[in-house]
Amino acid sequence: MTGCVPRSYSIFRAPLALPDLPIDIIQPILTQLTDRIDWHTCCLVSKTFNRIATPLLYRKLDSRVGSKTILHPSSTILRRPELAQYVRHVTETGTVHRGLLRDQGNITENALRALALCVNIKSMTWIDDSTTADFTFLSFLAVIRRHPLRELSIRTHHDLGSEVWSELITLRGLCKISVWCMDGPPRVLQGWSESLGNTLTHLELGVSSHSYPFCDLLSQLPELRDLRLKGAPAHTIPTILSHLVHLRSLDTEYPGSYASRRPGAGNAPLPNFPTLRQLIVRTSAMDRFGPQALWGWIRSIIPKPGLESLDLRAFTIDSDHTKVPRIFILELARIHGPTLKHFSIGEAQLMLGDIACLCTKFPNLETLACATASLDIESILESIAGAKNLRTLSLQVQWIPSGREDARQFTLQHARDLMLRTRDSRLREISIGPTVYRGKWVLEPKEEGQEDEVVFQVLADTAVARWQI
Repeated sequence: MTGCVPRSYSIFRAPLALPDLPIDIIQPILTQLTDRIDWHTCCLVSKTFNRIATPLLYRKLDSRVGSKTILHPSSTILRRPELAQYVRHVTETGTVHRGLLRDQGNITENALRALALCVNIKSMTWIDDSTTADFTFLSFLAVIRRHPLRELSIRTHHDLGSEVWSELITLRGLCKISVWCMDGPPRVLQGWSESLGNTLTHLELGVSSHSYPFCDLLSQLPELRDLRLKGAPAHTIPTILSHLVHLRSLDTEYPGSYASRRPGAGNAPLPNFPTLRQLIVRTSAMDRFGPQALWGWIRSIIPKPGLESLDLRAFTIDSDHTKVPRIFILELARIHGPTLKHFSIGEAQLMLGDIACLCTKFPNLETLACATASLDIESILESIAGAKNLRTLSLQVQWIPSGREDARQFTLQHARDLMLRTRDSRLREISIGPTVYRGKWVLEPKEEGQEDEVVFQVLADTAVARWQI
């Protein structure tokens, strides 16, 4: 349903029994599920559902440590080897294979035997939170190199070690690599990047200013489309981008201290810059003024039109917020005005006038997330009036004392009126502080003999902060 539908109207709905459901649409429907319990339930509905849901149930397998036992899918795969053909992704946890729990038997040996049967596996994730390394991961590498692996993710607390790294760099044909190690020297694809140059399109990597010259190594990966770097000095990002002309998504950090040591570094756009579609910048501000050079640095790495999403993940130490200057919005709109759809700046603050400017300068804006200050709700509603295509609005509001408490109480009715403020309004999700309002058109059943009615429903929920999860 679209926003042009009246707030309510009647509709006749013919009943549809399960046997009448076309088989061709069952699989697309079941793929929308995300919980293994739901897929398991679908397997028990009928033979048709079982045939369709079983590949989905076994598509991703992982090992978990319960309160008193280890839950590992290898026993099922070994008991029913025909299920191995459906496995596409495997997650293994180092804790499972360290013999920390009793009665775990030959779990590593069984896991390796089961993995060998998964001949269609495309990706693997290895997670190890222990502080000491062992050679278990080497055994898994020996098995997966015989499969058509395309993606590999590694998350460890300890350093991988030279022996493991020497085996890793012999893998070929990978499209996606993610390596995050909390300890040990950063390993920036030394001896690996050249052989991956023709296939690697997605890379997540931790580096540092003391790393092996990672700019030169990344220049050997011309096919990269998606890059996430942690620890890279800000002044090196323009140089890296000049080698990655096909890059479309960049996720990086901005440690302002590097920019302050090298004034002007990276400010001149290079001729071979890619056309970024998505930019994520992670930074922090020790005070309310924030990193002064951040805004100019962001503009310097997106000189070509085409940006669709800007996500600034910033936070402050004190009670105030980093302020976004109006000139940044205007300069961003000058280049990316027709294309920008998502503008999310976390706890950084926009004045209501800046929000109004943003909504006017970016006509295709669909997502807006920021902090702001306001006297009342009406002022907020007026500031977003120009956002004709807005779908999601998320505001952290600092209410300015005015003596009118009722003017600062955002209610379900406010959310409904805002979502349906025009006949073609697309706004369906509003977050004010911790409360999230979601609206949708639903079919409301009536009593027998009466026609069902389509009505617009708004529900409120409380968002859980990520650090609480």
